[in-house]
Amino acid sequence: MTLNNKIFTKKSAPEKTARMVESIFGCKWSLTVYHLLENGINRPGEMVRSVEGLSTKVLNQCLKRNIDFGILKKISYSEIPPKVEYNVTDFGQNFIKVLVDIKKLQDQLDNQENNET
Repeated sequence: MTLNNKIFTKKSAPEKTARMVESIFGCKWSLTVYHLLENGINRPGEMVRSVEGLSTKVLNQCLKRNIDFGILKKISYSEIPPKVEYNVTDFGQNFIKVLVDIKKLQDQLDNQENNET
């Protein structure tokens, strides 16, 4: 009789991804920015004008964080006046799909809780 010994290693949470999700959900404007981009609003000035309560300073911090994570990319045009646009990267598209799935899970939890009361 042969014993097949399997050795498992400890599973750890994906640190970079977990930090990224936490940081994006922690920024109350990131999801709004994704919604704006999805609707063709990709210039910073348009974004600020389109959302009440969003300042240029906060938007720039949010955009920088998303660029640092590789979710968004900045395109600068050499025009006068300067023109800048933001787009979602391929990685960003996949990341946003994960966020949509997390939202669906939250909706399921909310529905369960409502049905239990």
